[in-house]
Amino acid sequence: MKYLLSLTAAFLLSVNLVFAQTQKGKIMGSVLDEKNQAFPFVNVLLLAPRDSSLIQGLAADENGKFVFDQITEGNYIINVSMVGYAKAFSETVKVNGNTIDLPAFVLKPDVQALNEVTVVAKKPFIEQQIDRTVINVENSIVSAGATALEVLERAPGVTVDQQNEQLKLRGKEGVIVQIDGKQTFLSQQELINLLRNTPSDNIEKIELITNPSAKYDAAGNSGIINIKMKRNKNYGTNGNVNLGFAHSRYARENASATINHREGKISTFATVSTYLWKGFNNNDIYRRIPYDGKVTIFDQHTERTNKGQYHNLRAGLDFFATEKTTIGVLVSGFVNDWDNPFGQTNTRILNEDLTLQRTFRTNVYNGGKMNNYNANFNLKHQFDKQGKELTFDADYVSYSGKNNSTLDTRYFLPSGESSGNPEIVRNNMPFNIRIGVAKIDYTQPLWKGKFETGAKSSYVSSDNNMVFETKADDWQLDPTRSNRFKYTENVNAAYLNYSGAISKKIKYQLGVRGEHTHSVGNSVTLNQIRDRNYINFFPSVFLSNQLDTNNVINLSYSRRIDRPNYQSLNPFEFYLDPYTFQRGNPNLKPQYTHAFQLVHVYKSFLNTTLAYSRIKDMIANELPQQIASENKTFVTSENLENQDNISLTVSAPIPIRKWWSVQTNFSGVYNHYKSFYLDEQLDISQFSWNMYANSQFTLPKGWSAELSGWYNSRAFYGLYAAKPMGMVNAGIQKNILQKKGTIRLNVNDIFWTNKFRGSANYKDIDFQVRSQWPSRQFRITFTYHFGNQNVKGARQRNTGSDDLQKRAGGN
Repeated sequence: MKYLLSLTAAFLLSVNLVFAQTQKGKIMGSVLDEKNQAFPFVNVLLLAPRDSSLIQGLAADENGKFVFDQITEGNYIINVSMVGYAKAFSETVKVNGNTIDLPAFVLKPDVQALNEVTVVAKKPFIEQQIDRTVINVENSIVSAGATALEVLERAPGVTVDQQNEQLKLRGKEGVIVQIDGKQTFLSQQELINLLRNTPSDNIEKIELITNPSAKYDAAGNSGIINIKMKRNKNYGTNGNVNLGFAHSRYARENASATINHREGKISTFATVSTYLWKGFNNNDIYRRIPYDGKVTIFDQHTERTNKGQYHNLRAGLDFFATEKTTIGVLVSGFVNDWDNPFGQTNTRILNEDLTLQRTFRTNVYNGGKMNNYNANFNLKHQFDKQGKELTFDADYVSYSGKNNSTLDTRYFLPSGESSGNPEIVRNNMPFNIRIGVAKIDYTQPLWKGKFETGAKSSYVSSDNNMVFETKADDWQLDPTRSNRFKYTENVNAAYLNYSGAISKKIKYQLGVRGEHTHSVGNSVTLNQIRDRNYINFFPSVFLSNQLDTNNVINLSYSRRIDRPNYQSLNPFEFYLDPYTFQRGNPNLKPQYTHAFQLVHVYKSFLNTTLAYSRIKDMIANELPQQIASENKTFVTSENLENQDNISLTVSAPIPIRKWWSVQTNFSGVYNHYKSFYLDEQLDISQFSWNMYANSQFTLPKGWSAELSGWYNSRAFYGLYAAKPMGMVNAGIQKNILQKKGTIRLNVNDIFWTNKFRGSANYKDIDFQVRSQWPSRQFRITFTYHFGNQNVKGARQRNTGSDDLQKRAGGN
């Protein structure tokens, strides 16, 4: 904590000194169209002439005028642009505490490209837009050679709970995770494992959408995280190759290659990647279990090594049948294998006076594999009327694989002698998930606005078969802990959306989505069936007011739903040792959220978001419970009555010098949980906060550097109180081979402070947990681009299962 406070104080002091020693100036101007009339709301960028990097951006007002105020001393150029018009650029202007009034810019229809000026506007690592936050992964030095999970740890408002393998956004669970607009349909545990195996070198950017409109599925109470994979969209043939190596206690390697070809009416691409890794996870758990007037203490230490390999292939084709009709296909798939070749838990069992009763040692082997393939067909047609468009998507998604584990437990007396017979058990759970999706969307200009409507139908089937066996002389089936669970779900939805403007400054969007859900959970072994059939409506309202040239306010409301994970409904028990296990809950109900959000944007620079949500029947994962008479502790999922969440997020890029820019983000979250739980009133409230800062330095001769860090304060997650944690990262980059190649060196978590420490105290539950993993890493990566890199781009599109793939299993 001390080093982080010192670093923060030094940083703030240096910023103040820099600002104090520089003079501030102003650049103003106006924009006209080809008829020399005022051109309102045009994009205006302030650029550094040395490398055309982006300093600041804004929109002209309704009279076509713009002002860049409080500009640091230096040289700049202005770029003015609007879709359908050729870009315009100013000459280099020098600011030295003066006010510069530029000649009017005249935008003309885009007949030919302006070849005399080349602009390379480097986006910041974290970019605040009106409706979402964008993490530009491919621009980050310290993200090179990392994984998708490690990048999300740096995202504002995102919490990665490594201990319980969960993702949270603004302190809330229920995050929808998409890859290229397609939901992953995995449990939190499986999703964390997938993100842990996905190299960041394959990622272009990550979008955080905290309050989606009615066009999106109603699932996801805290919003959507969309991971957009890289794809070069140029004409001709081009591609890139990435090689990476990292080392902590063990090594890991990654490699990927992409090739693109676009010519005439055909555009194709293919990407292949592989990732080999080895790591570890150490845990310490200290439990006090009161029962019948006595207290038993469990003091456990677990060490595990793990390794895996991930291979991925993506390929697609677009056929431009006419100028207005495009047909596309996309196929992708991965093979993911992992295992823990060594895992051991050593446990001491003590009386309340710390007298040793006995010890036991559990040797654990865990392993598994997951195979996936997706197929997508899509069609897009633009009608003669501008803005009138029809799109259709159909998807088929398949996941298959298995999880297995073996536990060998031996007991010992305080003297070290063996005590009793060993307990040897194993379980094997194959699983299959099949997903079919079809959706159609239609957009048309209407009444000086835009009307959108669409329908979507999805069908999911999941089959999990947990086989639990114990060993005496031979392996014998344990029917009390084996279970086959089948789950089917059909969701049919339709939506209406209309967006328009009350005036030039006030815009609005109104929408409503209706969803009919029919789900059946069948515990075949226990002969228990849960059949649910319900209809819900989900309204959304968005208002935007351009107060003046510098200030924009957006207000939004939406109602959302989160259905339980498939595996959370499965009543099977998953054992870590004879006294610690996990149990599903077939009685889980959906949770519903009312979400309000107020966003203020100042000069396209300072973004402030205030949000409130009320969650009814909140699904709380990993809630601890105990069977005190048997000294057993387990975790499960339960519905709590209500959760209130208030969050404040402030984000701003700070251009300190032409060669030094800083992105800062601060998030404060207040959570209040209230429910009747375990026959007692539960009432927990907690304020927590997160800070992130990223400094980027442009150095001479093709060098650049980056320094970043984040800090999470003490926070509550359900019944868990987590202590503060954070990390500091640094990296340096050099462009080589005529800027076609890039070498990056970085150190992640320099001081190894990204460790989990938490506790839970409620009724008879009293324990502390500590966990660490190889977050400190030294990495080197090499990237090489080949082919034509400076030509026109192809279209961008999403697939049909945009908001589906989340809930393939439970935690």
